[in-house]
Amino acid sequence: MSRLVLVRHGQASFLEADYDKLSPLGEAQSQLLGEYWVTRRVRFDAVASGPLARQKNTARIVAESFARTSLPFPEPMTVPEFRECDAEGLMRHALPRLLESSSHARELQHAFNCATVPEERARRFQKLVELVFAHWVSGELAVPEVESWMDFSARVNRGVSQFMKQCGRGITAAIFTSGGPIAVAVERALHLAPMNTLRVMWMSRNCSYSEFLFSGERFTMHSFNASPHLDEDSLVTYR
Repeated sequence: MSRLVLVRHGQASFLEADYDKLSPLGEAQSQLLGEYWVTRRVRFDAVASGPLARQKNTARIVAESFARTSLPFPEPMTVPEFRECDAEGLMRHALPRLLESSSHARELQHAFNCATVPEERARRFQKLVELVFAHWVSGELAVPEVESWMDFSARVNRGVSQFMKQCGRGITAAIFTSGGPIAVAVERALHLAPMNTLRVMWMSRNCSYSEFLFSGERFTMHSFNASPHLDEDSLVTYR
């Protein structure tokens, strides 16, 4: 059996102009993960990353922890299939249409606009994001400008299959990616329905890792959302 470790990127810059950038906390989370693995002398035979800055920089910071020791850490290959779904595009194109048809969406939008405290704005915006995603995943809201949930899932599964085939047998590999692709991997292992997969996506902690075992077509989940390196509540984030 081979082992595949999927890492969610560290905290990005939520509600800032450039979301695709690790926050200072996200950088600290990534460093703690690298140091945790180094302390336990974890070895990887292959490493990949999605193409987004937050994914690649999480891998880079982890690699820097390994570089300060004698432990090897393979140069991460960039795999476009591990890119997150286009949440920004989805909100830009889908939200205006949903606001036209849903009073609940309009209430959530109003609550977000009225919020002034950053933590409250983040919570209320997340509620709005979850509503839009639910309509997108269920197919109730057509968004031709953004890939469908089915296309997104197929893209991630294609990337996972190709990466596993390339890695071969008896290896340990890591992929630095995002909550969406990790949820699709859980869906693959547990045969979840799309809406349950969406719930898994919201559960994913920043810089947590989930482990899967694979051999041939067999793909099973070993652990989910582990974050033993984030040993203080202030280090645990979801957005």
